Amino acid sequence: MAVFGACALVMGAVGLVAPGALLASLGFADPAVRAPADHTRAFLTASSMASFNMGAYYLLAAAADWRAFFRWTVPFRLLTCAVFTGVVIGGAVPAGFLGVGLWEGAGAAATGYALFRERRGTS
Repeated sequence: MAVFGACALVMGAVGLVAPGALLASLGFADPAVRAPADHTRAFLTASSMASFNMGAYYLLAAAADWRAFFRWTVPFRLLTCAVFTGVVIGGAVPAGFLGVGLWEGAGAAATGYALFRERRGTS
């Protein structure tokens, strides 16, 4: 939880401070001149702020050892994995975006496995 939270917070901060770097890391073009109806930067700012906030939530939940929150993240992160992977497979976004979906899926699997092992009393 803490690792994911820190990553989300940092990526959100990068998107707010250096949006071009975040776009490039995901395989998206960042042209110097955009069409008047291109709202990429507005969307990037909104999603970066959401990522920053989500990172803070995860860090706070980890610090509080809030198990219910941990359980709730598993199905929603799996859904995020499915949607993000689907848009890559469907050709709607660059292949670099697949890493985001795989990160979500791996995080859900790791969290689910840790919760399962904890419930069984094994470490």
